[in-house]
Amino acid sequence: MTIYILVAVIFALRLVFLKISKQNEAMILQNGGVEHGVKNTKMLTIAHIAFYFSCLAEAVVKTSVFDTTSAVGLGLIVFAFLMLYYIVNHLLRGIWTVKLMVANNHKYNPHWLFRYVKHPNYYLNIIPELIGLALLCHAKISLMILMPIYLIVLFIRIKQEDKVLKEIIIPNSSF
Repeated sequence: MTIYILVAVIFALRLVFLKISKQNEAMILQNGGVEHGVKNTKMLTIAHIAFYFSCLAEAVVKTSVFDTTSAVGLGLIVFAFLMLYYIVNHLLRGIWTVKLMVANNHKYNPHWLFRYVKHPNYYLNIIPELIGLALLCHAKISLMILMPIYLIVLFIRIKQEDKVLKEIIIPNSSF
């Protein structure tokens, strides 16, 4: 039962951040920003939801109980959400979205985290969150089958984001 409650809380937290994303998206579009990678965003959304439900389904079928593996998973999830909070509220503020949005006159953020990790939202939030969720739920099948699919879609997003950075955002910035 503990695992199910935790998954529900984690999913609710994701919805809170989705609301922030939607608000930021509306402001970006209202101010002349544009979206890139629409098809990939849809694929990421499907993959994310499928991963969550698959992990939960595995927990239900296996009647998983909270143990040391679950605790490690929860620790990863807490780390992932702390990173997401930091990224959303301190590094990207009003321009963070789950979509690949480029604000009008979007400037590159030279924060050290972007220089050394480059894509902290993906490497320090999404990947640890999903691995943590699989560990929390003891979802080995989801981790082995869905995670590689998710990673393919995510790496396509990263390539798209790198292209937008190189062609639009960095040229827009003055260092």
